[in-house]
Amino acid sequence: MSLPEKQWAQVVEKKGGPPVYKEIPVPKPGPDQILVKIRYTGVCHTDLHAMKGDWPLEVKMPLVGGHEGAGVVVAKGELVTGFEIGDHAGIKWLNGSCMECEFCRQAEEPLCPNASLSGYTVDGTFQQYCIGKATHASKIPKDVPLDAIAPVLCAGITVYKGLKESGARPGETVAIVGAGGGLGSLAVQYAKAMGLRVVGIDGGDEKRELCEKLGAEAFVDFTKSKDVIEDVKANTPEGLGAHAVLLLAVSERPFQQATGYVRSRGSIVAIGLPADAFLKAPVFSTVVKMINIKGSYVGNRQDGVEAIEFFARGLINAPFKKAPLKDLPKIYELMEQGKIAGRYVLEVPK
Repeated sequence: MSLPEKQWAQVVEKKGGPPVYKEIPVPKPGPDQILVKIRYTGVCHTDLHAMKGDWPLEVKMPLVGGHEGAGVVVAKGELVTGFEIGDHAGIKWLNGSCMECEFCRQAEEPLCPNASLSGYTVDGTFQQYCIGKATHASKIPKDVPLDAIAPVLCAGITVYKGLKESGARPGETVAIVGAGGGLGSLAVQYAKAMGLRVVGIDGGDEKRELCEKLGAEAFVDFTKSKDVIEDVKANTPEGLGAHAVLLLAVSERPFQQATGYVRSRGSIVAIGLPADAFLKAPVFSTVVKMINIKGSYVGNRQDGVEAIEFFARGLINAPFKKAPLKDLPKIYELMEQGKIAGRYVLEVPK
């Protein structure tokens, strides 16, 4: 098919932003890459961090952000066998990896020291046409709506991986910090689908209503609670605390509170990445309660397949609001103000 030479994109021209809506060239796929005409792309807090240069990881500039892109394959390299023109595909955070290092050989591709990251080290999905390594792109069933699946490609896979890493078993309780946000609203659903009981922690009536609607058994509003730790424990079996904690917060304080309400032998899984934050835990209680504290990044290729299958089976209903691609700066403003319940999905011009 004939492809245009130019396309519309949101381009961060310098660290700190703002993104500029402008025309740029349409990229051409390499031998092992696919070119996806993006129909919809989610907006993740990571995209805001990338624009601001918050992390100790070199970011490409100028940059097209975004890493939750769902669309249609319109071109592919000569070595690509897993996709055909017209297939539906997703471009995720992990755009590519070397496939040769020890981590890649052990299916730990996200840990590859030479990984390429969509919307960070390579241009991402806030554009009409985006390229990605075919090996790491996700195959999306054609009966799955592309707007609804977009948030699953990062937020969904990330929290699904975190729940697996927590070791929590069906019937046990998981406390989800940031439960009403983009990742949290998916984490509540994946946890419920995996047979876990959920205590949501977040702020505001809108987020309480969302979490309860999605299946959280209890909700602790940190903006109203006089003692978050005791309130979380009170909503767990026998008041012993959560078996697992998923930390999805974008500020540091919740990371310091988790050891107070996780039960003995429980797991604390850090997923959120607030800038310049540290994990701190009292040594005595960490030792005598045998608490497991760990980080969880993004899922591997199989985690991605499983997370999408949960959605395709109707077990996940990602709450999202739509906006046009040109409105990205407004969404970043809302994100910084903490006013987004669920996820925003951008509709990319045809």
